[in-house]
Amino acid sequence: MSRVLARNELRRLFVQPLAWAVLAAVLGMLAYFFLLSLQAFLAVMPKLAGNAAAPGVTDLVALPLLRAIASLLLLVVPLLGMRTLAGERQAGTLPLLLASGLGDARIVLGKFAGLLTFLAVLIALALAMPFSLDLGTTLDLGRLFAAAFGLFLFAAALAAIAVCVSSYAQQPVVAAIVALALNLVLWMLDAGARYEGITSSFINYLALPSHLEPFLHGIVATVDMGYFVLVAAVALTLGARRLGTLRMQP
Repeated sequence: MSRVLARNELRRLFVQPLAWAVLAAVLGMLAYFFLLSLQAFLAVMPKLAGNAAAPGVTDLVALPLLRAIASLLLLVVPLLGMRTLAGERQAGTLPLLLASGLGDARIVLGKFAGLLTFLAVLIALALAMPFSLDLGTTLDLGRLFAAAFGLFLFAAALAAIAVCVSSYAQQPVVAAIVALALNLVLWMLDAGARYEGITSSFINYLALPSHLEPFLHGIVATVDMGYFVLVAAVALTLGARRLGTLRMQP
């Protein structure tokens, strides 16, 4: 039943004009950024050709694009996830969903899986741009696959936060604003610590970039995977508990 709910959520996303508009806008901006980065790399390539230690196309074109994808996901995921549960409340269909026989956790997981599948499609289409460079040059594919895996975990954490906030909000717009605020707080949480040169504090651990950057450098560490899984698990658990509270209300 959770798979059915996930398919319905994914189908609903694909029939909404907002989802298509967001997909087109994100891919358009990323394509423009990709072409600018590629043009800049071609301009400096003659100067780098004689330096064996110079960065290549992976460092100067592909990885900056992946960082741009991560930045856009901070803004896009709240827009796509705001209607997962808040939209049900606004439309008056949440009581029907709660009475369907599905448990609270299954409902939240179904909504989360549908949203994450859409985000996976978006990420895959965006990654087709840097991976296309492998046809004419040599890419560090191991590093790119590690970065893509980290980006997927990053999107999963943001999707879980969006679903959790949507379960608490009564209006989708409010859910989008609160989820965006939480994303930005987690993104910039360690800005002051990094400015002071502190790299091992608890604040650094809580910040999203501290765990995304190792993936972009080709490092797949258990602590970073565990962080994203923990954020997603906590957010989904809070969302399920909220549905349980709503179910108890008359």
